[in-house]
Amino acid sequence: SVAQLKQLVARPEVVEVHDVTSADPRLLVSLKAARNTVPVPRHWSMKRKYLQGKRGVEKVPYALPSFIEDTGIGKVRAALAEAEAEKTMKQQQRERVRPGMAKIELDYQVLHDAFFRHQSKPPLSQVGEIYYEGKEYEVSMSHVRPGKLSARLRAALGIGDDAAIPPPWLVNMQRYGPPPAYPGVKVPGVSAPLPPGASWGFHEGG
Repeated sequence: SVAQLKQLVARPEVVEVHDVTSADPRLLVSLKAARNTVPVPRHWSMKRKYLQGKRGVEKVPYALPSFIEDTGIGKVRAALAEAEAEKTMKQQQRERVRPGMAKIELDYQVLHDAFFRHQSKPPLSQVGEIYYEGKEYEVSMSHVRPGKLSARLRAALGIGDDAAIPPPWLVNMQRYGPPPAYPGVKVPGVSAPLPPGASWGFHEGG
């Protein structure tokens, strides 16, 4: 079974339901757990074709990168498009016969700095990452650290910026222990000393 296979291998997190049906499950899991191994795409067992679920989804219009948008080219193009829409049919035909050149008045030094000084790299996939349906809608959690409460989260929980106010899950952590996925996380009142002046939970003086 899957539970037995997870107990026999060193990396149980890579075990999947269909691994137990292979000829040598332990060898398969060891190959999947090897370093720099690229996983098999998750759509291998699906009956519908790859990316078939994206049909009918409204495509998001292209947005200029921030370093190009900062040059103001978007406002210039919008003003030109508005002026073009106000032209009569006769003026538009005259423009096609005798097109005017160099209409956009843009500082080329600003454009040069945008591409050669302020250009930023777009988010790229890591080695071994494979695209799948809905990947672009997932929220990136790479900047989040377990045990660290951001100011936005503290405001959402209603505990403010006061470090002496405990988070609402602290009592359950003191009762049941820290999260199994993060055994080494430092939580004040559970696995780390309390902040000065704080008195929380089931400990002495809490």
